Amino acid sequence: MRESHTNNSLWSKGMLAVTAAQFLSAFGDNALLFATLALLKEQYYPDWSQPILQMVFVGAYILFAPFVGQVADSFPKGRVMMVANSLKLLGAASICLGVNPFIGYTLVGIGAAAYSPAKYGILGELTTGDKLVKANGLMESSTIAAILLGSVAGGVLADWHVLAALGVCALVYAGAVVANLLIPVLPVARPGQSWRFVPMTNSFFSACRSLWQNGETRFSLVGTSLFWGAGVTLRFLLVLWVPEALGITDNATPTYLNAMVAVGIVLGAGVAAKLVTLETVSRCMPAGILIGVGVLFFSLQHALLPAYGLLILIGLLGGFFVVPLNALLQERGKRSVGAGNAIAVQNLGENTAMLLMLGLYSLAIKVGVPVVGVGVGFGALFALAIAALWIWQRRR
Repeated sequence: MRESHTNNSLWSKGMLAVTAAQFLSAFGDNALLFATLALLKEQYYPDWSQPILQMVFVGAYILFAPFVGQVADSFPKGRVMMVANSLKLLGAASICLGVNPFIGYTLVGIGAAAYSPAKYGILGELTTGDKLVKANGLMESSTIAAILLGSVAGGVLADWHVLAALGVCALVYAGAVVANLLIPVLPVARPGQSWRFVPMTNSFFSACRSLWQNGETRFSLVGTSLFWGAGVTLRFLLVLWVPEALGITDNATPTYLNAMVAVGIVLGAGVAAKLVTLETVSRCMPAGILIGVGVLFFSLQHALLPAYGLLILIGLLGGFFVVPLNALLQERGKRSVGAGNAIAVQNLGENTAMLLMLGLYSLAIKVGVPVVGVGVGFGALFALAIAALWIWQRRR
């Protein structure tokens, strides 16, 4: 049965189904990353190749950015999410069956690229107004809980048996596909768009220009791109930092530390939902600066307990920083270029930032820069970048 109107409740059937599907999909993404990293270690790939795994993933986002937003806005978003999770299932299953892990992970990246505009765009169709910030908080909380559990599960299972860990990931993606089937079929957001290559790319780049020319959406795009570029780099930094700074060589400890960031983001997302509205988004900016400061001090630690504490704090600041920026882009994007197109443009910015930061990180490791030095420099540069963004926004 088609739903023709927005329920506007955070606990409607649609929101619960979206939240469940997102949890399972994000759980699979994070468990698969650490299981595949363990597979690379087991097969004696060099350390600098680990960020390459994530680079092929985000490369899919960049390559398909001109098309996935229109796909999300031209079909019911719940069904788009289902097809995207099916691609993730195919990628995970192929790694289990012995396909080159970089090829399998690229398939997962293609699924994730198609999934993202639909999962965020559907929030603006299920909720409106101030509830949109709360819906984003619920989505981020679900996502981070999945990151928390998925990361730990991937590392712990990989220490036990790498193939078993990969198999669990495939089963979780299958569960996400089933959950997607429970999402109500909502009306298509922007029907009748051209499917020819040139009009599609022209439409996407027109959406890019529109969002980058608007001061509010440009502010959101820059902020979220910096945040997620930094976040994915920190994740890989932890994988090499743990054995160098702590002398621990298992697969599980980096996942526990990543989980601490996830716990913090859940807390930060909840605080942002209560204290920040679309009209007061600039309140999140000091938290962004403090993220960089936190990473700088974290990189200098040589004991597990303070590392846990600092990563929880970094996560809390991150949740408080990114949730309002996401909500701002969804609301303004929905009114201008369509929510799906807005998220696709955001994905292009975020994944370009990830690709650049991961490339610099991989290069730094390859030429022999100490991991601690990489972390200190990275934290300082992030704090300066967010401070510059805040000053720029206040002078508008």
